[in-house]
Amino acid sequence: MKHGIVALMLLGLSGCLATSPTGRNQLMMFSAEQMRQLGSESFAQIKQQEPISQDAAVVAYVQCVADALTQPSLLQAIDPSQQERWQLVVFESDQVNAFALPGGYIGVYRGLLKAAQTPDQLAAVIGHEIGHVLANHGNEQVSRGQATNVGLQMIDVALGASGTGNREMIMAGLGLGAQVGIMLPFGRQQESESDVIGLELMARAGFDPAAAIALWQNMAQVSGGGGQPEFLSTHPSHSNRIAELSRRQAEAQQWYQQAQQQGQRPNCKVPN
Repeated sequence: MKHGIVALMLLGLSGCLATSPTGRNQLMMFSAEQMRQLGSESFAQIKQQEPISQDAAVVAYVQCVADALTQPSLLQAIDPSQQERWQLVVFESDQVNAFALPGGYIGVYRGLLKAAQTPDQLAAVIGHEIGHVLANHGNEQVSRGQATNVGLQMIDVALGASGTGNREMIMAGLGLGAQVGIMLPFGRQQESESDVIGLELMARAGFDPAAAIALWQNMAQVSGGGGQPEFLSTHPSHSNRIAELSRRQAEAQQWYQQAQQQGQRPNCKVPN
């Protein structure tokens, strides 16, 4: 009976593999519509919890950058399935942060403007966050959590069948191991992938991709050059991130020059 349960668990994980825009294999266990619903619910909850900015000049500025990045033709060049009508909210908060959610929702905290000091730098952040959505990272994260739970249940069944002692202690240890040894490295991989997608997106939208390097230099200063050690963080270190963005500048600059020639020149005014 227990072996049958394990078989059913494995069967539930089959047929869920997909490929990201950069060609990386992904595990997807939820439909696009399910993820849109999760994004919508999460966005509504955040809007209830966080004060929304009433500064018209700041909102117009951030909206200008977001509109340039969410042109359907640009997004569909990376993800042909993109049909979202993107919504933006600026939150009146000192947090140096932004996010994008499945379903086409973007949140920018006003504190981000302390680090993203120009339209190009702001585009680097918003482009990166949109990259998470284009690459279906939300689905991947939720699916991985689901798969991890299934895997732990499978191990739990096996330990029970073999009569292993201290089962609860072993399961607790495996839970920690799954969190540090499986979840976080994939998080870093997703962050790096979003950097790549965001760099392409901002360049094709007419924002100077060199600003992505300046942005992360600013981020390092805002954080005091500190932060968690990379092996325990879902984000690449500032230095590693800057090095990778620098390595990709030649190709990104070609996209940028092409966008400029095609008239893609966003004119977003930084508020006083």
